[in-house]
Amino acid sequence: MAEFKAGPFLEQINIPSDLRSKFKIEDLPQVSDEVRQYIVDVISEIGNSHFGASLGVVELSVALHYVFNTPYDQLVWDVGHQAYGHKILTGRREVFHTNRIKGGISGFPKRSESEFDTFGVGHSSTSISAALGMAVANNSKGEKDRQHIAVIGDGAMTAGLAFEGLNHAGFEKDANLLVVLNDNCMSIDPNVGALKEYLTDITTSHTYNKVKDEVWKLLGKISKFGPDAQTVASKISTALKGSILKQSNLFESFNFRYFGPVDGHDVIGLAKVMEDLKDIPGPKLLHIVTMKGKGYKFSEEGNPTKWHAPGVFNKETGEIVKIVPKTPQAPKYQEVFGHTIVELAEKNEKIMGVTPAMPSGCSLNIMMEAMPKRAFDVGIAEQHAVTFSAGLATQGKVPFCNIYSTFMQRAFDQVLHDVAIQNLNVVMCLDRGGLVGADGATHHGAYDIAYMRFIPNLTVSAPMNESELRNLMYTAQQENMGPFSIRYPRGKGVMTEWKTPMKAIQVGTGRKLTNGDDVAILSIGHPGNFAQTALKELKTLGVSVAHYDMRFVKPIDEVMLHEVFSKYNKIITVEDGCIVGGFGSAVIEFMADHNYSSKVTRLGIPDKYIHHGTVEELQADCGFDANSIVKTVKELVNYKESEKKQNEKVG
Repeated sequence: MAEFKAGPFLEQINIPSDLRSKFKIEDLPQVSDEVRQYIVDVISEIGNSHFGASLGVVELSVALHYVFNTPYDQLVWDVGHQAYGHKILTGRREVFHTNRIKGGISGFPKRSESEFDTFGVGHSSTSISAALGMAVANNSKGEKDRQHIAVIGDGAMTAGLAFEGLNHAGFEKDANLLVVLNDNCMSIDPNVGALKEYLTDITTSHTYNKVKDEVWKLLGKISKFGPDAQTVASKISTALKGSILKQSNLFESFNFRYFGPVDGHDVIGLAKVMEDLKDIPGPKLLHIVTMKGKGYKFSEEGNPTKWHAPGVFNKETGEIVKIVPKTPQAPKYQEVFGHTIVELAEKNEKIMGVTPAMPSGCSLNIMMEAMPKRAFDVGIAEQHAVTFSAGLATQGKVPFCNIYSTFMQRAFDQVLHDVAIQNLNVVMCLDRGGLVGADGATHHGAYDIAYMRFIPNLTVSAPMNESELRNLMYTAQQENMGPFSIRYPRGKGVMTEWKTPMKAIQVGTGRKLTNGDDVAILSIGHPGNFAQTALKELKTLGVSVAHYDMRFVKPIDEVMLHEVFSKYNKIITVEDGCIVGGFGSAVIEFMADHNYSSKVTRLGIPDKYIHHGTVEELQADCGFDANSIVKTVKELVNYKESEKKQNEKVG
């Protein structure tokens, strides 16, 4: 690993008080340049990190820590993709190269990591509610001088939770709350919806903002209005909005004082504005305009989605380093989904596609290009995505609602209340089911099997490979299948020749892949491949293991389970999901309900939050990779190395 050298100013900053005590406001542009360069230097080498979002808020990060007395003043970053500058300025510069690496610092703000990380984040749109809670709590403690700042992007602002926070905050007139709206017209995929159009309108309305400021200053000098000058100004301001913007300012309708838009890359200007805002009581919103990837030529000029998380790249040329495999590779499950839904939609006109702001991540963009009127990106709005899909289904459509497993948690009630109770034909494709790697605890899709399987009317399934994914998608789009969940992992499958003919699978049926006498392995989803790898090694040791790919958690294949429990007294369940309430729990419930008494060992994600690392590292840590399966089987059959040697002699 290369050594990373900080610039002369940045080298002097270990914590924000250094920034405030050692530098003048005129120095902030250079500090910003050095922070940006440090991010480029490190991320280009280590890859595996978000990039563009943090570059876009370098000036904002510097200005915030310069103006506000952090950590006493509390700063909340929404989502946290953009917090690298913040981390570098708050004591983590020298370990920044460990970002998102196992044992290193988190890619997101994390309370256990630093007192400057006031709130743990990862999912969008939480910042306003969290910062408001802090403001109200500190008011109640008499700490009315503390400032509370929520930094939220225009993409995250589309979620209902953000508006719930705004609505409440406008009522708390004594709350010392500043919402900084970072408007870069860009989430991971291009931002969509009416709010985006609204922000564009007010961003371009310089006339309103200029006139508003001039009128306010003028009224302050006119004594005849006396103590009612502010009231008069407010009335005139409303009239200005009506005539210039043709509409009332959205944020002021929530009782927020609105300021902006201002240049988010003018660090001196930002610092001066925020210094002024500190003295204004009550909820305020500062609207800043930034560019994602700012200050690095290739990210400025390139595709923002590509530079969101580019991996390792040559910082001099902007060339992203890609390892070209020498042999044919299996596709990502996401690609299989994207191409398969188009295949199905070409034959079934009822099929529609829905995703909340992740069309390129889940590959629904393929359908959006091929059939733009039948595929929808609804923005960061998972609850809406599910209920919108339910609405489509009431009119005879078959929506495939593709949501990352970790984000589907946000729409649990909609699955239960809006889809399942009404028994609607909605296909929920849970992308990134299981451990996802470097994003860590906030993003692992650990819980969907557990929280889906107890919902009545809902089919819960998981394919072991690409062909099975295609078959499950084909099955789910048939007539009157009801609510149907298909979960699959992030990343590559196992089949280079994956475009197999599709066929219907009888719901609730598994398949026996391998015969054996000593132990039975029951798997769900992709980890079945780990079991197959383990069986090859176990065979060489003379251990006879059967393997069943169950395919469905609900309804579970009871005929197959009767066969398994009638024959085997040692059973292992394997899943890439939480073992509490998961697939293994379903197997044990069956055993108890039918008075069997086999020894069942559950392998999966244990009852704790799993931090970041590579997927392979985390699967091994959790104990359900191929090596862990081999170890578990050997323990169950009391296998000893002496037996191995004896077997070799016999052989």
